[in-house]
Amino acid sequence: MVQKTVEKTTKAQSGKYLTFKLGDENYGLEIHKVIEIIGMQDVTPVPRTPDHLRGVINLRGIIHPVIDLNKKFDMGMTEQTELTCIIVVTVEREEEKEQMGIIVDAVSEVEDIKEEEIEDTPSLGTDINTDFIIGMAKTKDTVKMLLDLQKILSDQDFNVISKVKDKKESD
Repeated sequence: MVQKTVEKTTKAQSGKYLTFKLGDENYGLEIHKVIEIIGMQDVTPVPRTPDHLRGVINLRGIIHPVIDLNKKFDMGMTEQTELTCIIVVTVEREEEKEQMGIIVDAVSEVEDIKEEEIEDTPSLGTDINTDFIIGMAKTKDTVKMLLDLQKILSDQDFNVISKVKDKKESD
């Protein structure tokens, strides 16, 4: 049996990160990928899409697909509380930029994370894909997993999102 070794091409850089919670875990996204944070609102479901694609929202006349990040990470559906919100982000795919929403349990803060606070993602074995984690930040006595949005979504996700967005915009 031949094992493949996958080299990570993306590594977390020092800078500002929006930190948020999914369950009891802390995560971070590069702030320049964040467009805005909005309170939870009604999401229109779209039939025959993956479970983690909750549907779409109409935000100031623009249709945004919405991903439930808990569900995408196989952590169950996000339970809505007063802290649940949608982070509207820009995701790049090939030469195109897409705006979409990701549902999280709670937004924490914007943190300036220094290079010396960032460690490489530990290897968890060949069967576990952690390519979407670009680093582990140790700040304020907590560990935050720094995420690469492009690698969270698969090509299939992008194709479904594009079809959903095109369909809703033409309705």
